[in-house]
Amino acid sequence: MYGAIIGDIAGSRFEFNNHRSKEFKLFTQWDFFTDDTVMTIAVAKALHESKKNDYTDLEEKLVYWMKEIGRRYPDCGYGGNFAHWIMSDDSRPYNSFGNGSGMRTSECAWIANSLSDSLKLAERCAAVTHNHPEGIKGAQAVTACIYLARKGKTKEEIREYTESRYYKLDFTLDEIRPVYRFNETCQGSVPQAIEAFLESDSFEDAIRNAISIGGDSDTIAAMTGSIAEAYYGIEEDMVNQARSYLDDYLLSCIESMKEISPAVGL
Repeated sequence: MYGAIIGDIAGSRFEFNNHRSKEFKLFTQWDFFTDDTVMTIAVAKALHESKKNDYTDLEEKLVYWMKEIGRRYPDCGYGGNFAHWIMSDDSRPYNSFGNGSGMRTSECAWIANSLSDSLKLAERCAAVTHNHPEGIKGAQAVTACIYLARKGKTKEEIREYTESRYYKLDFTLDEIRPVYRFNETCQGSVPQAIEAFLESDSFEDAIRNAISIGGDSDTIAAMTGSIAEAYYGIEEDMVNQARSYLDDYLLSCIESMKEISPAVGL
């Protein structure tokens, strides 16, 4: 979870003021958490509170926690349709393929005890709002990379799996950096986030890669960071720096989820 949060915070000041270089200070006084952090925590909270034997109440828990936590932060950067969903009594999905489904999915890969289970959870966590096939695909692609990374798979294995199931990664960051533009769709930002991880040599380097290409910097870095966390781990000092940007309520939500019970029988 902290990989997504750190990426979000580090990328926050660059979302609408892109920085196409890896040279920048990672944390500054101008950084802040956005909807990426808020929804990552909300989805994780729903997963931890859902019935672990079959997750029959997962959709109910997702709607509850995404709205309960989300409404506390009405100005944290939601897209227009999602903001309407958060504030509305109508909880039906709205066929989105925005990258919000990919940035909030990291806990699916940590709470599941198989790749198959993690992908099923990712689909359900996406589909409460982002039930378009591309929205689900983006969530599953990020989740698969995280799961494979935490299970010790090599970057080449992760690349091969991604390309066989989800996206062709037929570009390098150097090739797209001069021309890549803001894109909030899964298909226009999830592949770039995965490539940013694949070209990295450390957790911090992955975050710098993600931000350096421009575009939707906080969300791309959140997705990249969630994968990089599983592969490299994160230094405690960096986690503590990220925690300093969160308020007491969000910290209390995280603390309530320290014990992970694996998902079974999905």
